[in-house]
Amino acid sequence: MPEISTELLSASTVAIRDCMGARAGERVLVVSDEPLRRIGLALHRAARDLGLDVLLVEMLPRQSNGEEPPPEVAELMRQFDVVLCPTSKSLTHTDSRRAASAAGARVATLPGVTEEIMVRCMNADYEAIAARTHRVCDRLERAKTARVTAPGGTDITMPIAGRRAHASSGLFREKGQWGNLPTGEAYLAPLEGLSQGVVVVDGSMAGVGLLRHPIRIAVEAGYATEIAGGPDAARLVALLEPHGRDARTVAEFGIGTNDKATLTGVILEDEKVMGTVHIAFGDNKSMGGTVRVASHLDGLVTRPTVWLDDEKVMEDGRLLIG
Repeated sequence: MPEISTELLSASTVAIRDCMGARAGERVLVVSDEPLRRIGLALHRAARDLGLDVLLVEMLPRQSNGEEPPPEVAELMRQFDVVLCPTSKSLTHTDSRRAASAAGARVATLPGVTEEIMVRCMNADYEAIAARTHRVCDRLERAKTARVTAPGGTDITMPIAGRRAHASSGLFREKGQWGNLPTGEAYLAPLEGLSQGVVVVDGSMAGVGLLRHPIRIAVEAGYATEIAGGPDAARLVALLEPHGRDARTVAEFGIGTNDKATLTGVILEDEKVMGTVHIAFGDNKSMGGTVRVASHLDGLVTRPTVWLDDEKVMEDGRLLIG
């Protein structure tokens, strides 16, 4: 059995006790796979040490972010009070996660998480992150349009009127709440078919990692139409192609709110970095959209300037909302 460091066990305890608010008498499920076995074991041990009834299940790694787990795992997820999913591919945007949340489970997904990320980011002040994230969400929900520009060449306009903003605050203590751990982002699904402009991903890209060359993505009528930028861009195209046109949907606009997160190449952490934004393509059903596809890929934009309607809320990577 892999040795679990004191630091990783401490971070796992914070996740279960503080972020998920697991209480005596509740049942905890940990869903993992071989690449993230050590994280799964640490969460299992932390839950056991807290006196909780805990089950650890290991499945084969999925092929893409958003691919469903085995049906037996999906059924288990609906039966527990608290579900944590440290897996190599994300289960966040799956029908299985949505069904578990609808059944009342509190779900945290930890796609691609590393021990270093756990130790660094689980020690953040999640009360402060939660307050900041909710303030950004409140402002997003009052806007009709979001526009992002950045020195790398990004200039995109995304209509967002009427869309609910989601606060991935790191505190998932109420029935049915869900999100990533570690976390810290405010996000929503832009209206389908309406986003226009250019996104230049210059930080990292889900499925690709830290970029050697920026990826330029032209967006027309809500879809990525042209993708250019060398080998990294070619890798993104290869990831999208098996899933068809829906995988090119502008699915998410998010603003990072975690002041402890740093750019590492693991999108779980990268998209939470305060002072960055991310735009994702693919599935948006989890966010109140209409597109269900077994792919959801986030691209990070650094040093963004963001307008919500005619109010500037971020300037050159500096968040201007409280």
